[in-house]
Amino acid sequence: MLTCFIRYEIDPFKKEAFAEYARTWGQAIPQNGADLIGYFAPHEGSLTTAYGVYNIESLAAYEAYRARLAADPRGRENYEFAKRERFILREDRIFLKNVSAPHARLVQP
Repeated sequence: MLTCFIRYEIDPFKKEAFAEYARTWGQAIPQNGADLIGYFAPHEGSLTTAYGVYNIESLAAYEAYRARLAADPRGRENYEFAKRERFILREDRIFLKNVSAPHARLVQP
């Protein structure tokens, strides 16, 4: 299992547009085969950094998922919405593997 972390630099004056974008992915991503953890928008501190996080089985599964998402009408429209509104200034994507699982539980004395 891999976790995809997407770091966005967003226009601080278009946070609501990013939130709309994130809500749409909240429906489209799970329907197209990834396990969405969530989208996170600025609340306190930096007003320009946001994140999207989801799990995917493998890089091969990711490629198939991306193809399904690009073919999905909701996914295509969301990509177009982002291009049209230009609220995403930069996007970086990284895939990480959880190497601490299983996690130890704190045992109370």
